[in-house]
Amino acid sequence: MEAEIREQPAALAANCERYGAELTKILKGQKFDMVLIAARGSSDHAALYARYLIEIFLGIPVSLAAPSVFTKYGGKVKYPNCLCIGISQSGAAPDVAEVVETLREDGHMTLGITNTEGSRLTEVAEHSLCLGVGPEKSLPATKTYSASLLAMYQIVAAIGARVEPCAQALPDDSWVESTRLAAVAAGPTVTSRVPLFSLGRGYGFATTLEQALKLMECALIACKGYSIADFEHGPKALVDKRSGVIAFGPVPEMECAVVRCPDTPAHVSEPLRPIWDAFFAQWIALEAARIMGVDPDAPRNLNKVTRTL
Repeated sequence: MEAEIREQPAALAANCERYGAELTKILKGQKFDMVLIAARGSSDHAALYARYLIEIFLGIPVSLAAPSVFTKYGGKVKYPNCLCIGISQSGAAPDVAEVVETLREDGHMTLGITNTEGSRLTEVAEHSLCLGVGPEKSLPATKTYSASLLAMYQIVAAIGARVEPCAQALPDDSWVESTRLAAVAAGPTVTSRVPLFSLGRGYGFATTLEQALKLMECALIACKGYSIADFEHGPKALVDKRSGVIAFGPVPEMECAVVRCPDTPAHVSEPLRPIWDAFFAQWIALEAARIMGVDPDAPRNLNKVTRTL
């Protein structure tokens, strides 16, 4: 897991312009009434990031698919002119592939985002983008997650959003080290607080949920991710001196211990920040796993490729 965290700056830099060029060829000039995104796990958090980007910059409504509507209940949904995006790092998720296949059969444009060429997702989607970040051997998604975020950003640019070019605003090796040191310092707090929450909002909400997932799968630590706004509507009642919060963005003053994600450099715009924040979330999970004596590369009860319907 550590090796793959450290590979991310080079992987992102090597693929950024290619993503933009390939996606522009597919999407430039296309008009959509809505976007439907099918994904699971970490890929679902990348989909949430895409939702904020698309709705804010393009004004196109986005729906995150509920695959069981198709796979379990055989539902038939009458979508308007739609771009359907399937995200699956392995490309083998059968429920994601079935959503994409159904939308393609209904005449909608379909786009698969995966790290695995020749996978089922690339077969059922009309178009596909291979993340191209190399094999990911550790179970937790690290470089495939940050690459998926970058792909979502480039999708929005390819459709026509006026977003800042990202090639010169991607994390470098110094960010890898600074976020590692911050995570090491935060480790004792993260592993000793119950209950533990991950909080963020807007673009940062995706990282909030990804942090909670990473702690559960890597370190076997129960953590719940919330929008800061939703947190105020009930869960905040659990906060006391024994609890803890990992904050991805501003949070109100609370009685509990608060671990804050380091600030990104000034040249990094808010829409790009989740790509940078992902590093801190991954280091936190790895450091917590080490403290708890858990092997994050092979956590119990989990497989690298998850097949659900």
